[in-house]
Amino acid sequence: MKIRYLGTAAAEGWPALFCTCKACRLAREKGGRNIRTRAQSIIDDRLLIDFSADTYWHFVKNDIKMDEISACLITHAHEDHLYADDFCNRRVGFAYLDEGSAEYLTVYGTQKPVQQVVKATSGCAPDRVHTRVLERFKTANIDGYDVTPMDADHDPNADSVIYIIERDGKTLLYAHDTGIFPESDWDHMIGRGIRFDFVSLDCTGGLYAQYEHGHMGTNACEKMKAKLIAAGLADERTIFCLNHFSHNGGAIYDEIAPKMAEKGFMVSYDGMEVEF
Repeated sequence: MKIRYLGTAAAEGWPALFCTCKACRLAREKGGRNIRTRAQSIIDDRLLIDFSADTYWHFVKNDIKMDEISACLITHAHEDHLYADDFCNRRVGFAYLDEGSAEYLTVYGTQKPVQQVVKATSGCAPDRVHTRVLERFKTANIDGYDVTPMDADHDPNADSVIYIIERDGKTLLYAHDTGIFPESDWDHMIGRGIRFDFVSLDCTGGLYAQYEHGHMGTNACEKMKAKLIAAGLADERTIFCLNHFSHNGGAIYDEIAPKMAEKGFMVSYDGMEVEF
């Protein structure tokens, strides 16, 4: 299995729109991996996770054929993870599909994000954008992957979830946006006897904003890693990666990456690929 991080920032991007704080000025000055667009990932270049306002740029920059993507998971109904109006660009007259194109794109998520997609596409592309509501702790087969939504410690009004994604003996935990995992998640994971090969953790707070609820900072991520290992859900073979950074966390990539490498974490950047 392979994950590619297309965007790795929180809602405002980094440097943040309109912002002149020290962290944003430093990111502009240093460039490279310190520039972050809004969070989005893709598994094996086929299973898309989230649909931010930066989706167009992600597909152009990474040379991904969007017309061939047939499945998109949505984590929750916040605009930086779901910019539903852009699905209308798949409509007839805007998107001319070749023989190799997917007949339609199916968007998967909990009730609220799915409702947003239905509302956005009902008058423009209902035949080319389908939807399916997922239930927490119930596994669905999506484009050859076994996908299980779990509770997220995030805005309940956004109907937020995190995902377990399994295929061909590999298991990934995609945990954005969330604080420290609710007990319901631990009960489910331990009950199933899962062992994760790759764990992607929310680190919105970075080094200097140590969130534990709604989002996480590095301290909470260290706690989650230790607890996953202690519960037998991860081990020395598991890859832990931090993702979804806000400028409010202060530490640009050049600072946070070496510090967290010492503690056994990778730090994501836009365009990073990891195969496991």
